[in-house]
Amino acid sequence: GGYALDKSYSLPPVNFTAAQALALSAAMAATVQAPFSDSARTATRKVLDALDPATRRRATELSHRVWVNVEPSAPRALMSVLEQALLDQVTVNLAYTDAQGNNTQREVEPMIFALTGGRWLLVAWCRLRDDVRWFNLSRIQRATATRHPCTGHDITEIGTPPEGAHPVAL
Repeated sequence: GGYALDKSYSLPPVNFTAAQALALSAAMAATVQAPFSDSARTATRKVLDALDPATRRRATELSHRVWVNVEPSAPRALMSVLEQALLDQVTVNLAYTDAQGNNTQREVEPMIFALTGGRWLLVAWCRLRDDVRWFNLSRIQRATATRHPCTGHDITEIGTPPEGAHPVAL
């Protein structure tokens, strides 16, 4: 009795070189402020845990040869709210400080996260302005997800992306 899996249905082991492991770690370190960085960090740890000891040692040695200096962005708790709202497509109430220092309260529909000019932005449909707005993540003071569904604004409403910008490819 019992169950058995046919060996032909198993996946071959995934082998990374020290350089590939270092590249993942470097990319993760450089994007620590990026949306979904907690998930990326978890995925990177899984890859590093799967390395053979010699490759892991070599990657660790090489990691001291790559430095990053990332400007602070939004706190992790705030990012978690924005990430989940984007995934669930529900609105978010923001406390936001604009470039002139004015504080506003906004209900927004998250559309995309964008990295441009070294800054992470939330591009969202702003219900206060009835238009697409680009919110600098470092100026969002507070974010609270609602249960209000987004009304289905398409990302084409954002307009032309900044020069050189492109979606993340999987």
